[in-house]
Amino acid sequence: MNVFAPPDSLATNPTLAVLGFKRQLVFHLHFWAFVAVAPLILVQWNQDHQLLSGLLILFCANALLVIAFLHYRNTYFLKGRMFPLLAVVCAAYSTSINGHAGLYWAYPAATALFFLLPLREATVSNVVFVTVMAVVSFLKFPEADFWRITFSLGLTCVFAMVFAWLVGKLQQELTRLATTDPLTGCLNRSQLADILNHQIQMRERYERVSSLILFDLDYFKVINDQWGHLAGDRVLKEMAMRIRKRLRESDQLFRIGGEEFMIVLPETRQKDADTLAHQLLTGIGSTPFLDDIKITASASVAEVCQGETWSVWLNRADQALYEAKSRGRNQVVNARRATPAGVIDAPELVDPAVGN
Repeated sequence: MNVFAPPDSLATNPTLAVLGFKRQLVFHLHFWAFVAVAPLILVQWNQDHQLLSGLLILFCANALLVIAFLHYRNTYFLKGRMFPLLAVVCAAYSTSINGHAGLYWAYPAATALFFLLPLREATVSNVVFVTVMAVVSFLKFPEADFWRITFSLGLTCVFAMVFAWLVGKLQQELTRLATTDPLTGCLNRSQLADILNHQIQMRERYERVSSLILFDLDYFKVINDQWGHLAGDRVLKEMAMRIRKRLRESDQLFRIGGEEFMIVLPETRQKDADTLAHQLLTGIGSTPFLDDIKITASASVAEVCQGETWSVWLNRADQALYEAKSRGRNQVVNARRATPAGVIDAPELVDPAVGN
């Protein structure tokens, strides 16, 4: 999904919802830049500065293209890289022929770069910007003005860079808080639909299979009742840590309920996912939690089938987990497979991971 899609269309995904607001920032900066610069085209033309007028026309044309691409294609035209180039050239040339009147435009342009480009690109662009403006100021103004201009423009860039960096860190932290479970650090349900849909797309387009495993701790309420909710929370945290140790970097771990977890396994057949599920159940049942709390878990395994939606895929796994619970718990059940004719195969019950 495109991060420049309108924010209201991304409301179900906190990561993209936060990123989607950049569309509004990019749109407004280019819109108001166009409004401010467009009248200057005639002003400079009437003053016989045809070259500057032409540069300003290019600047305005770029702003209009960015706005149009955002509106009609939901893409960022040239990723905003024409703005710094045209801003540097226009500000430097305007200062060289108009003196201080041209210099004033350098400050908003330098600040805007930190909100239109990635932080590293914006920093490099502003170093070039300040250097060019320093050279022009040295040639155009007295030495005292040269130092004032260079340091004031440089400090403006530094302040804008620090602010943009802090906003970026805040965005990352808000995204993390919105997409992860605060207790275990696992992904939460807000990410579930997008990640499962991505795996389905990989299946449909490239024939790359994926599987998921659902885990549910058996009789978890007894732990809370006997040892307290604090101990129950510690068990869940340790459970998540144990599972992570067995996963690949590409695998993704969710906490989708109180004591229910889900693992998404890209590029994994159901047979291999079943093997992993057995290994995880064996590890959970054989090693006590918090030294003396013995727990077992039930699990289900489901490989994505051609043509199904993420909700159908997850529902097949959920039904298999229910069967694992109803058949005595502490075992793995493979989900029913959807056939091309729409007939559902019978579930495959495998040997328990450990004794019932």
